[in-house]
Amino acid sequence: MQFSVQRRDILSALQTVIGVVERRQTMPILSNVLIQGDNNQLTITATDLELELVTQCPAVIEEPGELAVPARKLLDICRGLPEDAEITCRQEANQTRIQSGRSRFTLSSLSAQDWPHLDEVESGQAINLPESMLKQLLDRTHFAMAHQDVRYYLNGLLLALRHDHVRCVATDGHRLAMSESPIDLDIEEAQQAIVPRKAITELVRLLGHSEAEITLWLSNKHLRLQLPGLNFTTKLIDGRFPDYERVIPDNPEREMLANRDTIRQALSRTAILSNEKFGGVRLSLSQHTLKLQAQNVEREEAEDEIEVSYDHEPMEIGFNVSYLLDALGAMQADEFRLSLSGPDSSGLLQAVGDDHSRYVVMPMRL
Repeated sequence: MQFSVQRRDILSALQTVIGVVERRQTMPILSNVLIQGDNNQLTITATDLELELVTQCPAVIEEPGELAVPARKLLDICRGLPEDAEITCRQEANQTRIQSGRSRFTLSSLSAQDWPHLDEVESGQAINLPESMLKQLLDRTHFAMAHQDVRYYLNGLLLALRHDHVRCVATDGHRLAMSESPIDLDIEEAQQAIVPRKAITELVRLLGHSEAEITLWLSNKHLRLQLPGLNFTTKLIDGRFPDYERVIPDNPEREMLANRDTIRQALSRTAILSNEKFGGVRLSLSQHTLKLQAQNVEREEAEDEIEVSYDHEPMEIGFNVSYLLDALGAMQADEFRLSLSGPDSSGLLQAVGDDHSRYVVMPMRL
């Protein structure tokens, strides 16, 4: 195999797929990318056996073929070359020779015949939706996914499709984020899938805010997305997602309205002296006043007082400050609402004017 390609083209393609390539792996070939050349186009594939990304870039194919080369080494070589460089690659036995101007590199390569492809993906029904819609839903929810939880079904995000909306839900058992967007979908039955954490993290990185349509296929075991210039395929988590609607507080008795940025800044200041392990902050509510308090094991203390809209009986409640900051950071509105039933009940956060996103945070004892 032999081809010539512009540095900017192959660099962009490699940067698109490199997030899938694990730095540590049990199979050496998984640290490689598969490069296939034909019809003046390179097809570049990366996989970790759970997630597969495939993209293309233009090239001059002098000799069609395919090869597997170390992904990060090739990426670093391309990064280090001049911006307008042209790169020539030639495969010789178990080596790939790369040349650009007076720069020459020789990489060990593996047989493309040994490349591990994902299991056959069932086609499923094609569903079209705007790229910006999926991006927004993931931005508003993905931070609440669990990380390496023994309840494996929490280590991902629930994608639920109905004929009238798309919904994303994530929870780690201590907090929950849910967001949905109304849309007319040509589907007869509701569909849902638990998408693994790594796949969601890659989608958040790859998706843009354009109004271009993306195509989604959902089967029993796989989710496949056709994005602009990229084919994205991931295995799904086989499990039952919790009944999340049960944990969303229904008609809480108390409600606080406040400026989102003001509270975020106050929480960030107070968090400086919170317990590093638990990150707890105490919220003391009284007439038109919110007092924030934190204390650490060295008995250092932080206290802040903010004017808010609150016309109910005084109460105190403790929360993990990071959970509050994550929820507030996912909102766009200037004001938000914190709804509470009591000191031992979950808090419900919503941006004012946004009825499609909800954030639930469990209380903690301080």
